[in-house]
Amino acid sequence: MRFFLSASPLRARVPRWAILLCLPLWITACAVERPAAQAPLSAPTHWQAPLPHHGQVADLARWWERQGDPLLVELIAAAQDASPDLAQARARLAQARAVQVAARASLLPAVDGQASASRGFNQQLGGLATTAQGALQAGWEIDLFGGNAAALDAARERLAGAGAQWHEARVSVAAEVALQLTGWRSCARQLAVAQGDARSRGETARLAQASEKAGFTAPATAALASASFSDARVRTERQRMQCDLHLKTLVALTAMDEAALRARLASAAQPAAPDGLFAITTVPAEALAQRPDVYAAEREVAAASAEVGAARADRYPRLSLAGSIGRGWLRTDGASVSSNTWSIGPVALSLPIFDAGRRAAQVDAAVARYDAAVASYRAQVRRAVSEVEQALVQLASTDTRRADAEQAASGYRRSFEATEARWRAGLASLVELEDARRTLLAAETERVALGQERMAAWIALYRAVGGGWEAQQVAAAPEPTR
Repeated sequence: MRFFLSASPLRARVPRWAILLCLPLWITACAVERPAAQAPLSAPTHWQAPLPHHGQVADLARWWERQGDPLLVELIAAAQDASPDLAQARARLAQARAVQVAARASLLPAVDGQASASRGFNQQLGGLATTAQGALQAGWEIDLFGGNAAALDAARERLAGAGAQWHEARVSVAAEVALQLTGWRSCARQLAVAQGDARSRGETARLAQASEKAGFTAPATAALASASFSDARVRTERQRMQCDLHLKTLVALTAMDEAALRARLASAAQPAAPDGLFAITTVPAEALAQRPDVYAAEREVAAASAEVGAARADRYPRLSLAGSIGRGWLRTDGASVSSNTWSIGPVALSLPIFDAGRRAAQVDAAVARYDAAVASYRAQVRRAVSEVEQALVQLASTDTRRADAEQAASGYRRSFEATEARWRAGLASLVELEDARRTLLAAETERVALGQERMAAWIALYRAVGGGWEAQQVAAAPEPTR
């Protein structure tokens, strides 16, 4: 329940009693207490995993434009245009801008216009009369305790957070497209390995069958060669299916025509995988400051803090001032009369007396939301540190294994070629040849998969450190479209 005090409309000037009534409130008015708007950044002082130091590195932001890969640039642009997540983030950004405009308007006077006209019998004039009037009415709630200003602060912080989330969506789309494209390219290399293995097994099966017909090879040995060839064809078709799945995922991401995308992928050159894509700082706090989701979580803490202030301000008196100015016309029997009117007031003061604990509960709820925002922010920071550390561990591991994987594939290739030559000369059995072939296939598959694993680790690191985003880029977020 609120207790209202109001003054009569003023015709000439505001009386002294109204000024005296408001003076103590103006003297004591101040922004209500808020929790700390900045949550402490609980990040370690250094990374536990080793940092990548190999090869030439490019800047983190938009690294794909510096890799000499126009297809990747084209697909990322198409995916960002078609992404529903990016469209939703853009809509949330537009909503946050509208909320900020509405919150700012609550600090300013509101002016409404009214107009009316009527015709009928006027008893005072004793005849028909036409009357018309128009007026402007203004109202202003004076923000004594900063509740409306706190609401504006909350809206401003959430707008900044929405802008960061829009950038996060763009980073996510770029990372997903890069991951799918590199996955398709790795799959294509795996398919080439499988096809080469199938051709080799097919030639072995053909020679074994010819030898069987000539009586130099046992039927069981020829059957083994034929089974090995069939197994290779199964493996090749399975690999081709995986490539098609990658391609269809790219079609869904980019909204491109599948036939056109197939042709584009087939004609585009595959650049060599770089040793390094970008460098990151050695200080975790600085690297995490580049993550838009961490920035958005921090802005949510600030917004929740402002909402606590707005809820507390609602427990204090409210002061509002109204006024109007208008003009009226009266016409009867050919005569016309006009008049002007204006007023200042009422000056209304509302005092909360009893509300069964509603406002206190709103304050408690706002404080609870603030505590939840702080907990979410700290969890986001820990998650960010973990994601960066995991990506660094993967990069370090792939770098350590890369030389050995290359050496293993090269050695097994030489061993297989030697075993195949011995088999053709009748000095090795088909079982030895198939064993050497399986070992070579496993080594070649591991070498290709390791390259994809390293590229995926770079993309994960790009995403984990925010994709080169900076807080100043919030202003670069798109304006809402009409």
